[in-house]
Amino acid sequence: MAIALRRAAAYALASLLLGGCAQLETRPAREAEVDLAGRLAARYGEESFTGNIAWRHAKDFDEMLITTPLGQGVARIVREGDQVTLTTAEPREYHAADVESLTQQVLGFRLPLDGLADWVRGRPSPDLERRGWKIEYQEYAGELPSRLRLLYPGIELRLIISRWQ
Repeated sequence: MAIALRRAAAYALASLLLGGCAQLETRPAREAEVDLAGRLAARYGEESFTGNIAWRHAKDFDEMLITTPLGQGVARIVREGDQVTLTTAEPREYHAADVESLTQQVLGFRLPLDGLADWVRGRPSPDLERRGWKIEYQEYAGELPSRLRLLYPGIELRLIISRWQ
């Protein structure tokens, strides 16, 4: 009986360990993606903006739509590989190799898209910290942040995430 109990315990432990390994293999691909919606407030110098944000992120693709509180489009940012396009409400299109310089030129502040996918999931990005960005997690919904404050000299971004997918 003791041998049967030990054998059952060993099988249970092996199942847990193998199940954990299987989970680790599939998790990184899913975690690399972000699909969220929420509200955004930006303050940069004497300028400020409040509105809504919808963002889909994958390894080689980003699409971010920024709208006014009433839903009127302000900017749409699309990154495909090494090309970034920002379309404004007029509509005008701007192109660049990186999001930060493009948003600085067009919107007046540098949007830190590189590394932001980690930050919104509650994981620090050493690259952004080295470039001078700071983040405060002000509230969580379960395991994921729901209220964030991003700071850079002269820039303050507040993000309230209302939907994760």
